[in-house]
Amino acid sequence: MADEVRITETTAVVLRTFLDNPKEPHYGFEIMRAAGISSGSLYPILARLEKAGWIDGHLEDIDPKVEGRRARRYYTMTGAGEFAATQALQRFANKLRLPAWVPRPATGNAWTRFGLPQWCSGAAFGGMR
Repeated sequence: MADEVRITETTAVVLRTFLDNPKEPHYGFEIMRAAGISSGSLYPILARLEKAGWIDGHLEDIDPKVEGRRARRYYTMTGAGEFAATQALQRFANKLRLPAWVPRPATGNAWTRFGLPQWCSGAAFGGMR
């Protein structure tokens, strides 16, 4: 199993879809709807995850003539994939954390700071008269 899978925002959304119910098999169109991404984005991600051993893919065993459609390829998250995906998503989330917001010291109200005309301070603009 490959140690690292490149985690992009789109990959994170796909992994989140799997982690919502990791033992449940999912097929491509279902994942596309849940993740809100196109097939051109999804299938390369699925190929990378399968190559890394995070998911297993298999074709369903149906008769296409009876079902009236082609067999779907189902993907199921592996136990190792569940652990690796959880760790990777945690690292990804940590990268997105913004620095703490620190309020600036008070320097008067907006009317004086921005030099707005006096008529802007009326009741219609939230000010008091």
